[in-house]
Amino acid sequence: MTTTEIHEKLKAQFGEAVGPLSEPKVDPFAVVKTDRIVEVCRFLKDAPGVELDFCEDLTAVDWPKRNVIEVVYHLFSYKHRHGIVLKVEAARAEPSVPSVEGVWKAANWMEREVFDLFGVTFTGHPDLRRVMLPDDWVGHPLRKDYQEAGGFHGIPNLRENPLVELRRIDEIRIAEHAKNNPPPAPAAAKAPAPAAPAGGGAPPAPPAPPAGPKA
Repeated sequence: MTTTEIHEKLKAQFGEAVGPLSEPKVDPFAVVKTDRIVEVCRFLKDAPGVELDFCEDLTAVDWPKRNVIEVVYHLFSYKHRHGIVLKVEAARAEPSVPSVEGVWKAANWMEREVFDLFGVTFTGHPDLRRVMLPDDWVGHPLRKDYQEAGGFHGIPNLRENPLVELRRIDEIRIAEHAKNNPPPAPAAAKAPAPAAPAGGGAPPAPPAPPAGPKA
């Protein structure tokens, strides 16, 4: 079944609760009214011939200029090897979307991640709490207007460039190697041997020392 055929079944079942299919893309999508998302998802999972048994991904996109956070559902059927993407739009000031954890258990931690990083509340979720950041973290880091607070409980969030640190480690190792392996002392210079006389033979004897004064 193609994405268009799945969308046609949704329109036939839910009417205006399901928006039009987007222009052909890698992942065409349809926007669903927020209060109908659980009903729509349950239909897609259970309807014969559709049976989208796998919640492949559940994420979000922040749109500050539209004052909207989109929650995005990538759904797939292992049985039929087809799927569709759905979106719901939540008001950015207080985003709230019904949980689909009761349809696909895989949505549990995905919704927690979106809650943690985007601030979307999933009503009906059995254990909605942060999954990546501490419970007392302020703000939601994947919102486009998020500002760093300068650390957490005295722990700075500034880190040195790792390439600078690697260079420092190399310099320390080179210095230690030079200290433990000093270069050998230069050899003492030797006096040049006397030159042999022309035509061969033994070299001349050294001159006799000068005679001392006579008595």
